[in-house]
Amino acid sequence: MVDTETGPGTAANRPDETTGPRTGRRPAPPNRRRGGPRATAGSGRMAALLVSPTLLVLTVVVLYPTIMALKESLYGPKGLDPATGFISNTEPFVGLQNYADIFGEAGERFWNAFWNTTFFTVVTVTLETVIGVAMALIMHRAFQGRALVRVSILIPWAVPTAISALLWRWIFNSNGIANTLIGHKVLWTTEGFHAKVAVIIAEVWKTAPFIGLLVLAGLQVIGKEVYEAARIDGASAPRQFWHITLPLVKPALLVAVLFRCMDALRMFDLPYVLIGAQKTSVETLSMLAQNEASNVRFGPAAAYSVILFLYVFLIALGFVRLLGADVVGDSSSPGKGGSKRRWFAGARRAEVAS
Repeated sequence: MVDTETGPGTAANRPDETTGPRTGRRPAPPNRRRGGPRATAGSGRMAALLVSPTLLVLTVVVLYPTIMALKESLYGPKGLDPATGFISNTEPFVGLQNYADIFGEAGERFWNAFWNTTFFTVVTVTLETVIGVAMALIMHRAFQGRALVRVSILIPWAVPTAISALLWRWIFNSNGIANTLIGHKVLWTTEGFHAKVAVIIAEVWKTAPFIGLLVLAGLQVIGKEVYEAARIDGASAPRQFWHITLPLVKPALLVAVLFRCMDALRMFDLPYVLIGAQKTSVETLSMLAQNEASNVRFGPAAAYSVILFLYVFLIALGFVRLLGADVVGDSSSPGKGGSKRRWFAGARRAEVAS
């Protein structure tokens, strides 16, 4: 006798058009596979159309001047043609001679400007990072008058660099406020290490709020429950900073440091206005290129600009690779991210308890 509920002819044992054979899989609908390449091609054309204005602007603003500077660096200045003995009205093609002169005859001045640029970048960005993070922590706290403090901290960043340099030139005058405070007569705007100190102080005062602003944006996305869980676990304020605040604001902090490094490597207007031109103590690569261009030596000036461009590009490339490597920590590895997992677990426990 055949069971009517489980017999071979029942619907439970017959292959169904919707479920197919009893293999545990459901075949994909035929119409789902149609039009895939067309949709992808349409999305690609739309993406290219939306990105094209940005690419056009970058081509005009970045790519074309870079190519022209590279071309100009292959030509020498106008002057006496040694082959004919006449003054040439066109710039002669010299190939890589300008680059050879930079590392040869003009090597001492170039390396001085290179090390000044590197020194200013390392020192100023380090100080700005420390002070900027402190500013962000202060602006992030809730207290009466916080809006006034935020505005006061961000004012230096809003001041134009040339105006800021003139202000600090008045402060560092021989009879200025700086000498009055220290009780000594220091000629800040002359050659010497004190000129570097003046540039560093003025640069840090102006641009530390920029890092503070970006770090503040990173602090505002951190949930309060994370800190509450940390306090429940008995974490002190320094441990909360090192194990919660700093790892979670690390992406924003690295972006801020990247922007500041790229800006500091191109430093020109602040030392130029504050200390002056052709000062060996503070001469940077940008100032060196401007000095060559002002003397109608456009080939060597372009060569300096190309070298500076490559220097900035290598620094930016290193930061980009760092940003894409592991900016928030690998929570899967045993030695990294363990403390963060503990804080997030505590946060979940606090949410459940509430």
